Amino acid sequence: MGLHTEEIRFGWFLPTSGDGRYVGTDPEREPSLNYLIEVAQMAERSGFEFVLIPTGGSCLDSWVVGSAVMSHTTRLNALVAIRPGLIAPVLAARMAASLDQLSGGRAMINVVTGSSVQDLEQLGDPLAHAHDDRYDRAMEYMQVMKLAWTGSAGSALSEFSGQAEHGSAAAADSFEGKYFQFRGPVHTPIAVQSPHPPLYLGGSSLIAKQAAVQHADTYLMWGEPHEWIAEQIAEMEDVRKEVLRTTGIDRKPRYGLRAQVLIRDTEEEAWTAAWSLISRVSSDTLQQAQQSFAKTDAANQSRQNELREQSAANDFVLGPNLWSGLSLVRSGGAMLIVGTAEQVADVLIRYAEIGVSTFILSGYPHLEEAENFGQKVLPLFRKQWSQRH
Repeated sequence: MGLHTEEIRFGWFLPTSGDGRYVGTDPEREPSLNYLIEVAQMAERSGFEFVLIPTGGSCLDSWVVGSAVMSHTTRLNALVAIRPGLIAPVLAARMAASLDQLSGGRAMINVVTGSSVQDLEQLGDPLAHAHDDRYDRAMEYMQVMKLAWTGSAGSALSEFSGQAEHGSAAAADSFEGKYFQFRGPVHTPIAVQSPHPPLYLGGSSLIAKQAAVQHADTYLMWGEPHEWIAEQIAEMEDVRKEVLRTTGIDRKPRYGLRAQVLIRDTEEEAWTAAWSLISRVSSDTLQQAQQSFAKTDAANQSRQNELREQSAANDFVLGPNLWSGLSLVRSGGAMLIVGTAEQVADVLIRYAEIGVSTFILSGYPHLEEAENFGQKVLPLFRKQWSQRH
């Protein structure tokens, strides 16, 4: 389907490091089993199709959380974040297929190549200081996962243009790569979804885009102004054309956006609430966050840093209803879409018009804001989108 005719999907975020009304402070709500289930169930009732379950040293394990919340929901999909440097790909494929089978086909996988160098070191990733190598490894990783899911190296290789560089099939169900080698990987359990659970991959570097075009079902971007996102999508389309020209393979991932949202009855109330989110951050925390962000080798985080620096003189306002203030203390997709329901819906529609078809959103606290967005923005967005398309 074309950029403007794809079904728009909405996901929410599970706060597995804790939750509350403020960012950059100790959480007011611990990430207990009961609370995470409550957030997931609220997301399901509010009209979200899935929840993103993050990975990292400060988070509860994404697989464990995914299994728990899936057993307490009926329609909600779980986008489980995994790190290729920490778990073997065939084992990850089996875990994903198990989750998919037990949930009736609701498992999704977000392949995370990195975060801060410190976090990667603390978790024991041997490629903590090798950005491009992590994406090379991720390409092999996704290829092996597909091999384990489908039971056919040919099926996995048909979507892959770099066999000679990143791995090749030595036999019908074997794999020889730089990072992974397998002889007849186990093809059980069988996933419910065909040909396999969907794969998400993010990153703003060229090698990230190349990996996403060749292997991902959704290419995920962190929130940026509309013009920046349009440029990223244009770059992805150029990469797609080059892959098609050199290999004859024509794959088109969906385009996803990860952002924060804050909705209030008036714009003035919304901006007051936005500044309140960072009102309790200590100077020491601010300094530590800035030092950590400056050490990143991730192109995504570097772009977030640039946005914050460019907008600092304007109270971190990036454009109408877009704010980078959260990125003072929050890593990752920290851009906040702030305003009334009508304003937030309009911002999201503009992203959809330029090609974004999957939104992964969050707000503080996640329980109340999932309901707030579901009641006030989702119906408005869907009505306006259906009228236009």
